[in-house]
Amino acid sequence: MLVTGCKPQVETPEIPSAVASPTGSPASPGSPAPSAAVPITLPVLDALFADEVFKAELKSKLQLTDDQIGALRKISSEAVTKLRRSNAENQSGSAEAARQSAFEAIRGVIGPDKSEQLLALARDHWNRGSEELEAATARNEEPVMLPGPNAVPTDTRIVVNIPAFRMDIFRNGSLIKSYKVGIGYPQFPLPQGLRKAQMIIFNPTWTPPDSPWVDSMNVTPGEVIGAGSKQNPLGPIKIPIGSPSLIHGGKPLAKIGTFASHGCVGMTNAQVKDFAKLLALASHTDLSEETMSAYLKKRTKTRTVKLDRLVPVELRYETIVFEDGRLHIYRDVYDQNTNTEENLRTVFAAHGAGFDNLGEAEQVQVLEALDAMSRHPKKQPRPTPKPANEAPQSSANAAVNVVDRKIEAERQRKLRNQKEVVIEITKLAGKGYPAPVNLDSGQGTQVSPVATPSPNTP
Repeated sequence: MLVTGCKPQVETPEIPSAVASPTGSPASPGSPAPSAAVPITLPVLDALFADEVFKAELKSKLQLTDDQIGALRKISSEAVTKLRRSNAENQSGSAEAARQSAFEAIRGVIGPDKSEQLLALARDHWNRGSEELEAATARNEEPVMLPGPNAVPTDTRIVVNIPAFRMDIFRNGSLIKSYKVGIGYPQFPLPQGLRKAQMIIFNPTWTPPDSPWVDSMNVTPGEVIGAGSKQNPLGPIKIPIGSPSLIHGGKPLAKIGTFASHGCVGMTNAQVKDFAKLLALASHTDLSEETMSAYLKKRTKTRTVKLDRLVPVELRYETIVFEDGRLHIYRDVYDQNTNTEENLRTVFAAHGAGFDNLGEAEQVQVLEALDAMSRHPKKQPRPTPKPANEAPQSSANAAVNVVDRKIEAERQRKLRNQKEVVIEITKLAGKGYPAPVNLDSGQGTQVSPVATPSPNTP
């Protein structure tokens, strides 16, 4: 298991068979392939060194020496120590800067070619997660990522879109509930790719990792923090989805819709209780309200409920999303350079539309939003100065121009500070990914209006 902020306890129950899932490619056009997208930082590398398989592959696949591996462990450990001193928990930082710093430090030890190979190997391990729970899954029933950007599930599946801070649960192709969630900090990014939910754990224990954000919690790395302890940050419920990640509660409302975790999907306690109920329903697992309440009342006793059917979990990174005819452009929170015109055109084409078919005003509006939400927004051009021989403006006109420039500057500033821009595209009305259903933003407990399935429901 990887040593990281949301490290789950090792659970070894009998694993049920997987349900068949539609076939598709592992990546979606219009968004970077998961294996090449997730930013690998030095803290992530430090966590990966706890994985014996990863260390063995550094020797067998990259032919690294013990001295090189030792040097890499030293620089990643020093990066964690530096974060510990600077209180990483309160610093959102820049994923791009963290990624570049990691590459330069690694390159100084093993050179540029092997650095690229090491980062690719690290991305693969971080995205794939541990496979202890999946050992009994039949290979011919392995779920896969759905093909294409903004793909809509036709099966039972959980979809997390990281830049949107949104998690959806689908049952038999119908979206039954949406949640606003917290995501991993740039230094501890949420992985991207396909995971699997196979159990719900009530009143989980927690093992603190040797990581900088733990220092202020008055706990010792490696010790087991009991269920129900005030020092346990996992809340009343966790759903393992492959190390290093969990879906878990324990998050305050202020952390919903922003950076909130160390490689996990974070929810409030009320949200995670509601989600667990729907996950059981969607997976045809016998878990009544009375049973849930009984488990949660005994806060110091851990209970594990195996899902009757495995539920695929897609961790997507899509910053350009058509949602029921509205174009959502999300901020590129992990600096993946996804808000490009090329990706925009790919997403338009995937929905049977052409960007060039938009009116000129719509195109300008879309490209401006794309730039504002990009990794490096371009500065808006300044007004062209008038030639020296041109007659000066009247004082009244000059004053109007000054006011207009101030208004435009304020509009641009607000645009840059937004997390998303939404634009109506009339040509695509009714198309795209579904809008949120019964969106739970963490403001309070909500009752999910989902009927209990009949015995004949597939």
